[in-house]
Amino acid sequence: MIVPAVEGPGTALLTDHYELTMLQAALARGSALRRSVFEVFARRLPEGRRYGVVAGTGRLLTDIERFRFDDDALADLERRRVVDAPTLDWLSGYRFGGDIWGYAEGECYFPYSPLLIVEASFAEAVVLETLILSVLNFDSAVASAASRMTAAAAGRPCVEMGSRRTHEQAAVAAARAAFVAGFASTSNLEAGRTHGVPTQGTSAHSFILLHDDERDAFTAQVDSLGKGTTLLVDTYDVAEAIALGVEIAGPELGAVRLDSGDLLVQAHEVRAQLDALGATGTRIIVTSDLDEHAIAALGAAPVDAYGVGTSLVTGSGAPTAGFVYKLVARAAADGAMVAVAKKSKDKISVGGRKYALRRRTAEGVAEAEAIGLGVPPADDGDDRALLVPLISGGKVVGREPLTEARDRHAASRAELPPPALQMSRGEPVIPTVYLED
Repeated sequence: MIVPAVEGPGTALLTDHYELTMLQAALARGSALRRSVFEVFARRLPEGRRYGVVAGTGRLLTDIERFRFDDDALADLERRRVVDAPTLDWLSGYRFGGDIWGYAEGECYFPYSPLLIVEASFAEAVVLETLILSVLNFDSAVASAASRMTAAAAGRPCVEMGSRRTHEQAAVAAARAAFVAGFASTSNLEAGRTHGVPTQGTSAHSFILLHDDERDAFTAQVDSLGKGTTLLVDTYDVAEAIALGVEIAGPELGAVRLDSGDLLVQAHEVRAQLDALGATGTRIIVTSDLDEHAIAALGAAPVDAYGVGTSLVTGSGAPTAGFVYKLVARAAADGAMVAVAKKSKDKISVGGRKYALRRRTAEGVAEAEAIGLGVPPADDGDDRALLVPLISGGKVVGREPLTEARDRHAASRAELPPPALQMSRGEPVIPTVYLED
């Protein structure tokens, strides 16, 4: 299905200065319109990680649709003498008219997976570099961390609540990426409005401290939000707050939240107290600087849900996915496509247009990332192609509901070998292999 361009603020200046100076030089030289193939990939996963998760694709498609140099942008470039008049004239009519293929959002990836393939003239493709990397690097870093957290949670819901720990717009993107990787909801209302991510939240310590005592605060919250609300019980004394909460709301009290202290010990104590008070259905939600390791450590505790903030929006120690955007093929003087590659030490790339599939066993377990150079790898019947069309002839063809990306991630992670879900450090769970034509 072809989707019309989305109206909204332009994204053309969300880019680096050198993208346009390269364009200017290429236009002057006559090489700017050479057919080119660019590729997004990561040379490695963050240290100790077993897999990564692609996220941000849907956001990127919208941003590419909005990549236009309007009058204000052109006037600014002219005023600051970023590029010359012929380049400004070329930019004034910029519309990406090429093709983009990529791993579908939510898909797991590995070192050198060809996550995005951009086929267009050099001029059309090079100016998208910074935007593409900006979106995919952040969103995929968050989704990769989120996936480890939801795996460690083993089916217990995770709530994204990191808005106050990052840039206000990054917070919206982070909530979206976390949802792709299995988080149940977010505290961020803009993520709910823009992306349809379920939102939730009740109260903070300031609400308790506002009132003359804890009884007054809990009564106000239950009267307003109902007995199914979540009470924050660690402002003063946890045991006293639990008893007071059940007294006010009765055994129908929805949940209590712990945000400090030894969560493992407290969770057991709170569960025992709630059960003794007859509130056997009251859930226990824990927060307080959780990451995937803390969540895994709480696996044996009677915890019903986790709220995660700082570690999630910072990628749990890996705030970028480390993606790069490299030219891997371009037209020669006779028009034939030739492979090109960077050979500098520690930063090599592999030339040529890539095709990828997930090599799987007869039981459906992933065993390798098979990358074809020039032609698609042969499918032995159990494998799965990974690249899907996202933009064709400049038109978006790969937009989908966010829930599809979420379901895709669950399926992609489920087909990985069991060591993928271990929290201990390790190598990528499957190798990447190249198959030449």
